[in-house]
Amino acid sequence: MKTIAISIDEGSLAAIDRIAQAAGRRRGRKETANRSEVIRRAVREFIARRKRHEREESDREIVAANRERIERQARALVGEQAEP
Repeated sequence: MKTIAISIDEGSLAAIDRIAQAAGRRRGRKETANRSEVIRRAVREFIARRKRHEREESDREIVAANRERIERQARALVGEQAEP
């Protein structure tokens, strides 16, 4: 694990402290949880959302590029199922 320095505004820092304190209480401790852990968790969640967004965007591009073929295949499949 690497140690880095970041600049953060006072409002965000206060919010991080509140989250850390609440997390510490949920764990049954009187002291607050670690700010670094709160930030690490937030970064992991952000990265996961970005990856999901990138996958969804890629999927949309694939569907858009193949829309006509997908529609033809869907019509053919429905037509086959409709026949007795």
